[in-house]
Amino acid sequence: MTDETLARRLELPRPDVSAADASDILLSRYGISGVITELGSQQDRNYRVETDDRRYVLKICHMAYETLELEAQNAAIRHIADQAGAPRVPQVVPSADGQDIVAVTVREQTFQVRLLEYLDGEGLTGHNHLPETSIAALGAVCARLARSLADFNHPGLDRNLQWDLRRAGPVAVQLLSAITDGAARDRIAKTMVSAVRRIQPFAPALRLQAVHHDVTGDNVVCHRDEQGRPIPDGVIDFGDIIRGWLVGDLAVTCASLLHQANGNPLNVLPAVSAYQEVYPLKIEELRALWPLVVARAVILVASSEQQISIDPDNDYVRTNLELERRILDTATSRPFDLMEAAVLKAAGTEPTTVSTADWRPLLPDLDIAQIEYVDLGVQSPHFAAGNWMQTDMDWRILARAAANAGAAATRYGEYRLSRSGLLAEKSPATYALHSDICLPAGVAVAAPFAGNIDWQNHHLILAGEGISLHLDGLELAVEAGSTVEAGDVIGAVSGEASSLGGLRVQLSTLQGTDVPLFCTPSEAFAWAALCPSPAALLGEGAEAPKPAASSLLAKRQAHFASTQKHYYATPPEMERGWREHMFDVEGRAYLDMVNNVSILGHGHPRLAEAVGDQWLRLNTNSRFHYAAVADFSERLASLAPEGLDTVFLVNSGSEANDLALRLAWAHTGARNMLCLLEAYHGWSVASDAVSTSIADNPQALTTRPAWVHPIASPNTYRGAFRGPDTTGDYLLDVLDTLGDIESRGEGLAGFIAEPVYGNAGGIALPDGYLAAVYAQIRARGGVCIADEVQVGYGRLGHHFWGFEQQGVVPDIITIAKGMGSGHPLGAVITTRAIADSLEKEGYFFSSTGGSPVSSVVGMTVLDIMADEELQRNAREVGDHLKSRLAALIDRHHLIGAVHGMGLYLGVEFVRDRETLEPATRETAAICARLLDLGVIMQPTGDHLNVLKIKPPLCLSMESADFFVDTLETALSEGF
Repeated sequence: MTDETLARRLELPRPDVSAADASDILLSRYGISGVITELGSQQDRNYRVETDDRRYVLKICHMAYETLELEAQNAAIRHIADQAGAPRVPQVVPSADGQDIVAVTVREQTFQVRLLEYLDGEGLTGHNHLPETSIAALGAVCARLARSLADFNHPGLDRNLQWDLRRAGPVAVQLLSAITDGAARDRIAKTMVSAVRRIQPFAPALRLQAVHHDVTGDNVVCHRDEQGRPIPDGVIDFGDIIRGWLVGDLAVTCASLLHQANGNPLNVLPAVSAYQEVYPLKIEELRALWPLVVARAVILVASSEQQISIDPDNDYVRTNLELERRILDTATSRPFDLMEAAVLKAAGTEPTTVSTADWRPLLPDLDIAQIEYVDLGVQSPHFAAGNWMQTDMDWRILARAAANAGAAATRYGEYRLSRSGLLAEKSPATYALHSDICLPAGVAVAAPFAGNIDWQNHHLILAGEGISLHLDGLELAVEAGSTVEAGDVIGAVSGEASSLGGLRVQLSTLQGTDVPLFCTPSEAFAWAALCPSPAALLGEGAEAPKPAASSLLAKRQAHFASTQKHYYATPPEMERGWREHMFDVEGRAYLDMVNNVSILGHGHPRLAEAVGDQWLRLNTNSRFHYAAVADFSERLASLAPEGLDTVFLVNSGSEANDLALRLAWAHTGARNMLCLLEAYHGWSVASDAVSTSIADNPQALTTRPAWVHPIASPNTYRGAFRGPDTTGDYLLDVLDTLGDIESRGEGLAGFIAEPVYGNAGGIALPDGYLAAVYAQIRARGGVCIADEVQVGYGRLGHHFWGFEQQGVVPDIITIAKGMGSGHPLGAVITTRAIADSLEKEGYFFSSTGGSPVSSVVGMTVLDIMADEELQRNAREVGDHLKSRLAALIDRHHLIGAVHGMGLYLGVEFVRDRETLEPATRETAAICARLLDLGVIMQPTGDHLNVLKIKPPLCLSMESADFFVDTLETALSEGF
């Protein structure tokens, strides 16, 4: 095919064949009728056909495309269908007279028509965000398809196609004339020139074979995995199949993923890794991959611009153009060298490194062994109470260390806490690609290797062979533009005599001055290949030790019992907290929306100081007499309703609930306990027995001991009776259960329940429910236990205790979690009479419950809550947060309801608002997506379809808004 033929093809609009025309063709040539819907296309005209029992795609093509080319597509489809391990492909459907390709004439124009099976499944293009698993699966499908075509041959493959990346340069030249924006045209032209220059050295080594050349989100079909993620398993539309570069096939796939990469081209690397595992590419192909991705992006934009100019009504092309511009922007947002290093690493190949064996000292007059290296990472002892956010904090710490040691330096490869930032959907650039040295002014600086001196704006670049040294803070001692030898003195550290100066040191294999000082953790592996460690110049201490998150997790799994689960399949290693934020070892800040344990917020200095002071004075058990246990017990009793004046101190909510059950047994002399379905009360033998949540224990409903009597869950949203006025309906089940106990002649010990349905996501009980149930329990001699472990202690904002919302007073209150703000502390508050009943079983003792330290913790927490007005904050911020969450219901059908009050809220996801089918799979995926966006969130409820929102009570309005904004991002972009 000649270039003139290609040029003519480039100017073709879609075939002028209407839906009515297509219907006539189907009936007359295939004997098929059905509902017809147009599908998008660049230059073909495609229709989906739905009959009573099958679906098809009718493809209508210009005669400018040779029949031989269409025959190659059909032959490839049949070839792939016979290959083991190949993706699904559509079958070719012959016409009524047995033809695979039919010539039809419409309004005096002849077209070629084919009918294919419609391959069921969803595409990927409609997703603004793709999880890593889906990206990898697309790469694997591309590889499986290419592997299945490796031995396919057909004369129709030798085509002169505008998408053939071997011809990207000439095709771009032909298309540029359609772009009227001069700046855009120049940018596209320069970008293509740069890409072609990088491709050319590798071109002779690039393998040729039959390739689909369009394995994109539009042209794959997917199934959903167990987590609800789209997994490509089929390929459609063989219109671009050619004999072309094998690596070009993967380049097309990678380019298609860039509009879903959130501006970061490295997000497509899982596709490269997956492809390499299935059908390995050679080193030359890997090095050519990213320039080919850029070339593909240029052709996409230029082609769409050209197509719009000749077919302005083509909405498919117009819509795609915006995505294609995004693809080009993302493809060119990182240097070619960086993407090459990233691709090689993703494919399991290490980039080449520069030898430092012959380098000379950078600081010949300084003993580098005497340099003190300063820890500025997440776990640094220099940081506390958010001081890392102060201006120039790193420099102040460095200068202080240098003043003491004579010379001090920061560490290359360290994830700097000072750069973490708060409330950011993207990971900040925390990874240091340089080292700063604070040392005496006037210290000589020498060239470690031979090179040319470039001096601009007080920034020196020593350009050597394959490596450059970047220095700031230098008084230059040689001429700019001169050549120096290894060991030559090139300057001295700037500054006044007898003062300290600062020298910034960075190595880079990139040309030019535009080298970042920091990069994001996700890009560190690639940038580290281009900006290697200066340890060869400054000593081994100049390089920070790398986090060992994976080996640490392996250690945990090897020695920490597996029943003690952790959040997330691949959990970030959290090593610092501050207020409502947690920080992983890479300096990523996460908004903590689940940590009801840390009620004050993380890292509160006042609490830490109180604990430290008390520990230095005394910590022992509560059998000894000391002031703190008496003061704290009095303080707790003062918070409870009148009559509840006696306190037991323990270490956890499980212990508190276990003790409450023992008190009920001891006081009544009976054993039978009522509890709610869907409830959770702890992991001790007794507290677990009254825990009925199947999310926490799948066997909960079949393994309860005989003394436990679960009653219907008064879930006002999805229970048997719905709405706030359903107490009477739910009370019937309570009465039936009590009647069964009485009919056996057995006594009743009591009833335990959360006053607000915390384990179901903060759902309010029906109006008057606890009053009605408590009355029935007490009438039979039982006691009423309010489990306030999760919902009480000011968390509801409008009430200090959850039972206040129901207008009742329990006989026993249990509390834990927040009352210690991270310290193991729990309590039971009851009447003196009930407490004294336990004497019949002997004395009660908890070794560390009520210890001096625990008591001081409890009092300090209450003091801080009062001084910082945290209950008021829970009310005001919680009301604002609930209002904003409720506003999402109208925009996102997946949200069924928003439950709770204050800072104990739940967002319930359902697939259908009528049937309330739980969106369990989607909820898990949303939590994973929120983690990517910088928010810690977990599901709750028996169906694990409710976001359990219970952050520290210091949550700010700004943080509340950030949470809602990220949730909307996840719901809008996909998860």
